[in-house]
Amino acid sequence: MTADLVAKRVTDLLAPQVLVITMPPAVGLIAHGWSGGAWGLAASALCGGVPAGVIALGVRSGRLDSHHIVDRARRTGPLLAAVAAVLVALVLLVALGAPTLLVATVTAMLVALAVTVPVTMRWKISFHAAVCAGTVVVLAHVLPVAPTALAGVAVLAVVCWARVRLAHHTWAQVVAGALVGTAATWATLAAFGLS
Repeated sequence: MTADLVAKRVTDLLAPQVLVITMPPAVGLIAHGWSGGAWGLAASALCGGVPAGVIALGVRSGRLDSHHIVDRARRTGPLLAAVAAVLVALVLLVALGAPTLLVATVTAMLVALAVTVPVTMRWKISFHAAVCAGTVVVLAHVLPVAPTALAGVAVLAVVCWARVRLAHHTWAQVVAGALVGTAATWATLAAFGLS
């Protein structure tokens, strides 16, 4: 398998949509059992499912180049849909009494979007790196920290390499994304008293 094919597979397997759809149910299940998993499914349907649907429709109609939205100029609509979906998810989770960890996780998504969306309008910060880094921080909260952090840093490094290898980002863009994802998620969990 060539390096480009490996990079493409990594990019697809660990795309932001995939992580945002799979992480909340996993975190909810680990931290709060079946009821937490159900809350996580609700969060992932809105936070990940809605933006993924918007992107899929954009690709099908030809308005978007791919589900990775390589063309930065085309990111605005899908990103605004993502912000709206995360806001709706957050309001519903709070109103319906979801576990604090899931409310904090969705809040972290919103905080990260509040930083990355304005940045990407001028400079193509890596959403792959930001979401992957945020996922690692949340998982390190519910799993043993040292092994999760070590494995997470390794996975994040591979994601960053893949994005640069495919010429979708520079090293500066993936490092910036990773820093934003880490800082936004850690600070949000700390604000909720969870770190």
